[in-house]
Amino acid sequence: MRDIISEGNELVALAAVDSGCKFFGGYPITPSSEIAHQMSVLLPKNDGVFIQMEDEIGGISVAIGASMGGAKSLTASSGPGISLKAEQIGYAFMAEIPLVIVDVMRGGPSTGLPTRVSQGDINQTKAPTHGDFQSITICPGNLSEIYTQTVRAFNIAEELMTPVFLLLDETLGHMHGKATLPNLEDIKKNIKNRKKFEGDPKDYKPYQAKDDEPAVLNPFFSGYKYHITGLTHGYTGFPTEDEKLSGELINRLFNKINSRASQIVEYEEYMLDDADILIISYGSASLSVKDAIKELRGEGIKVGLFRPITIWPSPEDKLKELGKKFSNILVIELNLGQYVKEIERIMKKDIKFYGKANGRAISPSEIIKEIKKGL
Repeated sequence: MRDIISEGNELVALAAVDSGCKFFGGYPITPSSEIAHQMSVLLPKNDGVFIQMEDEIGGISVAIGASMGGAKSLTASSGPGISLKAEQIGYAFMAEIPLVIVDVMRGGPSTGLPTRVSQGDINQTKAPTHGDFQSITICPGNLSEIYTQTVRAFNIAEELMTPVFLLLDETLGHMHGKATLPNLEDIKKNIKNRKKFEGDPKDYKPYQAKDDEPAVLNPFFSGYKYHITGLTHGYTGFPTEDEKLSGELINRLFNKINSRASQIVEYEEYMLDDADILIISYGSASLSVKDAIKELRGEGIKVGLFRPITIWPSPEDKLKELGKKFSNILVIELNLGQYVKEIERIMKKDIKFYGKANGRAISPSEIIKEIKKGL
């Protein structure tokens, strides 16, 4: 293991380069701009390319283009920028182009609170664009995890040929402190890269995959002919409205993720073994929850935390289990109730909720007060 002092956003950039990322395309936006800045420093030193485009749409477009050429690619933004990127995000889902998209959340809607913390993009990363698709969203909860989960986001994107969201919030993005990271040699051993077709080019059908497998897209300019489109398409990528091929394609986009949900989903259980009260929280809000739990346990109140790291797809099996085990459940979010709706859907019961959307963090004392209200 190695210890470094860094900021959350800068750890995203370091992990991206350590994962083999060779391209960043984006546009500055608070509170994610440090990712772009650090990539502009690191990529030229690591045989990579950094491009600042004229806007968010251009930023994701060039990142998608670089990925089509075979490069691991990254773009980063915040809620307003993700809104602008929506059409190209849908294109990447449909065409099966691997890409890591970082969203460092700030208050909204619209331009909202640029310099303040929020967890208001939970629903946005589940459905960032129109149509039928399955999103993957990873939400780190501390500095060390920002690094390791960025690496995981690249691995998932490459394995499943899909965009993957890495969801931070302003507090985590700008948090500065010690992070304990795996040794680079250990990271390199577990790096995943997209599959390539190595047979006769005449036999190459990149989208003719099993119903739970991703497409196999060889890099452009490598001698293999196929078409890329946002339209529904057949096995060689050319557009079609054939009902069988169209249905197969959309179902496969779901199946390649849903069939691997148990491998994709990660979560943390904190002091749950003997808990009487369950708190569910994620991201920076979970740090306040942990401090509150320590103080409450000092007073003899047994509280535990369940923290989803993979937000989408949800850790459904574990949430169902917790819903049966606990009757006293409180969800803490820095919004007015987004992930709590998913928890209620899974647990099939009303859940207590505490949140706010004024750009300020939730303090441990607020959580303690809320817990004691329910005793």
